[in-house]
Amino acid sequence: MMIGGLAGFLCYNACNLKSRLGYDDSLDVVGVHGVGGTWGAIATGLFASKAVNDGGADGLFYGNPGQLWTQIVAVVASILLAAVMTAVILKVVDALVGLRVSEEDEVAGLDLSQHSETAYTGGSGSYGEFSTGTGAFADAMRAADAKPRPAH
Repeated sequence: MMIGGLAGFLCYNACNLKSRLGYDDSLDVVGVHGVGGTWGAIATGLFASKAVNDGGADGLFYGNPGQLWTQIVAVVASILLAAVMTAVILKVVDALVGLRVSEEDEVAGLDLSQHSETAYTGGSGSYGEFSTGTGAFADAMRAADAKPRPAH
């Protein structure tokens, strides 16, 4: 209960930090998996007990501080591996197809520009404030209404 309760608190607050720190993480991967996974791994080094898993090891609270150190080393190694491999993958993707869409596509919205889909409609083809507006976004919204879409 303590591990899960603290995990929820840490993940929630980490997800809320992204707006203050200004990084792009629309799926909250860092806040949920990064922070939650890090806490879970470290908590294993604190709370592990042979009474629960006799094939494992005791953690710090059961007399084995070495297990906490093992977990911390594993967390650091995982972060380093993830960072290096992410950088390599991003370089390869950037070289092959690029990492960003054009500014015009971004303004129009990725649902429309990349997937030929519209995420939100105001009913009967109206896009509310965009249906009578001007500019690239309003034009893209009107163009989406005029474009035939295949049935799924």
